[in-house]
Amino acid sequence: MEKAGQLRPGGGPPTPGRPATGPTGAPRGTTPGAPGARPATPLAPGAAPRRPPGAVGAPTVDEEEERKGKGGASRLGAAADRAGRRAKRQERAKTPSIISPLPAATLLDADEEENRRARAKRHKQGHRVAVAPSRKAHSEIEPPITVRALSEAIGVKANDLLRKLMNLGQMLSINATLDEDLAVMLALEFGVDLEVVRERTAEDDLFDSLESDEEDLENQVTRPPVVTILGHVDHGKTSLLDKIRHANVVDSESGGITQHIGAYQVEHEGRPITFLDTPGHEAFTAMRARGAHVTDIVVLVVAADDGVMPQTQEAIAHAKAADVPIVVALNKIDLPNVNLNKIYGELSQQDLAPEEYGGDTPVVKTSALSGLGIPELLEMIALVAELKCDLKANPERPATGTCLESSISEGRGVVATMLVQDGTLKVGEVIVCGGAFGRVRAMFDDKGRSVTVAPPSTPVEVSGLDSVPDAGEPFAVLEDIGRAREIAETRQVRFRGAALAERQTVTLENLYDRMAERKVKSLNLIIKTDVQGSLEALLKELEKLENAEVPIRVLLKGVGGISESDILLADASQAIVIGFRVAPEDRAVTLADEKKIEIRRYDIIYQVTEDVKKAVEGMLVPEIKEVHLGRAVVRQTFKISKVGTVAGCFVTQGVIERASKARLIREGREIYKGSLEALKRFKDDVREVREGFECGIKIANYDDLKTDDVIEAYRVDVVRRTL
Repeated sequence: MEKAGQLRPGGGPPTPGRPATGPTGAPRGTTPGAPGARPATPLAPGAAPRRPPGAVGAPTVDEEEERKGKGGASRLGAAADRAGRRAKRQERAKTPSIISPLPAATLLDADEEENRRARAKRHKQGHRVAVAPSRKAHSEIEPPITVRALSEAIGVKANDLLRKLMNLGQMLSINATLDEDLAVMLALEFGVDLEVVRERTAEDDLFDSLESDEEDLENQVTRPPVVTILGHVDHGKTSLLDKIRHANVVDSESGGITQHIGAYQVEHEGRPITFLDTPGHEAFTAMRARGAHVTDIVVLVVAADDGVMPQTQEAIAHAKAADVPIVVALNKIDLPNVNLNKIYGELSQQDLAPEEYGGDTPVVKTSALSGLGIPELLEMIALVAELKCDLKANPERPATGTCLESSISEGRGVVATMLVQDGTLKVGEVIVCGGAFGRVRAMFDDKGRSVTVAPPSTPVEVSGLDSVPDAGEPFAVLEDIGRAREIAETRQVRFRGAALAERQTVTLENLYDRMAERKVKSLNLIIKTDVQGSLEALLKELEKLENAEVPIRVLLKGVGGISESDILLADASQAIVIGFRVAPEDRAVTLADEKKIEIRRYDIIYQVTEDVKKAVEGMLVPEIKEVHLGRAVVRQTFKISKVGTVAGCFVTQGVIERASKARLIREGREIYKGSLEALKRFKDDVREVREGFECGIKIANYDDLKTDDVIEAYRVDVVRRTL
């Protein structure tokens, strides 16, 4: 028997009214197999022995399976199950815990940061990692050059390039095309030596083939000189050439003015001389420059009655830029009162000292009407060509030269005036000129005769090109039509790229204009001319009429007649069609009448510029000018029924007119602006009241007049603006 309060091993004192139990829930003091204990379940054959129910620790797997199985003696929530859980808790309590010195929030944040880094690492492993470009000292790039391509080539961020371009005044996008010079300069800003490399094309092979070799130099022979006639308008250039050619050229020109370059060949003592007749008007400055660059000798025509004029000075500048000898033809020498000393002095001021004054510039006195001095002029040209010019060419090589003019002829297609400068051009050969190519179908000389060959220094009209080449473009003969097509297409792509880059270029100065472009008024034009040179001259004249308020927009420009598509474009854009020495097609005329489109046809360039100038001036917003008239002080006010408030005033300065505008001023501030409804002197209506007189004034739609108010009268003048 145990005494009360006696402790038993493994258990506490028994609770009164409750049987003492052991750790397993069995009565205290009992052992397995003892009387009062639960009988043990016999082992199945081959089964492993189980831990006694009273043992400390978790049940074994077999015990769990037996307990959860159908034949298990224990149930979930039974005493044995509770004893097992209690034993587990006691075992965990005895296990020492590791306590972190950091708070729980810090540990959670660290875990979250570690998880975030793990996710970022997995994301980078699944995607390509962007690597910052590395700066280079030398780089190469192929055109077309975009900002993106330049960034990758020189190892500079695209944003840095765009920022530098913005500082240079150009706002571009990352896909914008850059000019080669701009790209090289931009690379140098970042310390990179950029080299633009190109893939070798058929055009490069063409240039290599044009270079002279030793065999070519051995086969060179003397060629005829190419002479350009330059000078001021109406100084007799075409008349002089007409006398040389024994042909009437002036009568065929509109207004007696040469409108485009003519090329002719004459013979003097069995030796041919090629003449280029260029217009003298300032509108054709670019054409004169082109003529000077393809010429060997310049004949400067100076009228004896006018002397050196502004366009004569321009012609001298073009001749000097071409570095060619100059022969002065002093025309109209048979007129009375000719002052040679004055003309010689003016020539000396232009660094053209005549030989009579000890200089080296030959001056030949001529008369286009009588033919005086024509043989001497031709003899002087031949002498200068022999002494000062080394005129050599190889007639055996493929022809090269320059396109002087181009146009579209009905029935003949594209017709180009070519000057053969080296080699011999033959019918049937393949030529490429700028962006045009084709096979020479026919050739005609300056007299309209059909020819089959054109030796050096010979001007001919060539038909067979697929498109109209630009005047001034060089041409060359090729062996294969495929190579010619490839070169022409390459040049067309380059021309389009240059035009596109020009359209895309935006500077800070024109940014606002570009933004407001759709809001401003503009004069839209469609220009069609007979030849390319006339088109260039017309565009140059229109550039002089440019202004920011009314821009002149040339929507379409081209060579040839006015077609139906031109009228449709004019209808869609509200444009005016200008035809210079061309006629519209029948369907175009019908459509223009139907759409009410204006077609203006001209033969002289002055008329075009005058009409366009008038149109632009008509679209200019007139200038509003305010003219002060006088002032009157309100001395007393009268309220009249059905009339309103009338002010009794005294005119202190100027004059008050009945038709003037009125401004009411009170205590130095403008209160109201309107017009005068009535102006009276005593009881009579008057037209005006001058300084020092009294009057009655009624301001329209305003009655809040007070004593000491000031009525200021003014007039608004509309001034028509001109260019």
